[in-house]
Amino acid sequence: MQYSKKVMDHFMNPRNMGTIEGASGVGEVGNPQCGDIMKIYLDIDDEGIIKDVKFKTFGCGSAIASSSMATEMIKGKTIHEALELTNKAVAEALDGLPPVKMHCSVLAEQAVKSALLDYAKKNNIVIPELENYEFDDAHEHEHEEE
Repeated sequence: MQYSKKVMDHFMNPRNMGTIEGASGVGEVGNPQCGDIMKIYLDIDDEGIIKDVKFKTFGCGSAIASSSMATEMIKGKTIHEALELTNKAVAEALDGLPPVKMHCSVLAEQAVKSALLDYAKKNNIVIPELENYEFDDAHEHEHEEE
């Protein structure tokens, strides 16, 4: 399986790995059966800016690289800018992922949205874009070959 230099870089030198004590929002998504679990921690200020973001990912190199890239892409952004993060944008920023690994970028998008939903619940605010968001199973079509 061929990985881009960016995937390898974010796997070998992940950005924003760790946790945030008293995080504004925490999102965890994954599928324990195949082993990829992603947890995103957000620190959001009073203006709705993501001041800090950390992640913990248990999974393959593509899952770690996707988490790392996603955190880089939303750090310093507003909640609404972070909501625009898509799995395609994460995969493109990594210069592509092998088809059997695309689910990793889907997990990254879902983890960010899950953390934003947690933030909204904790603060009694409504984020219209997340009201009907479905966290579908990112792992349906995967693990034919690792």
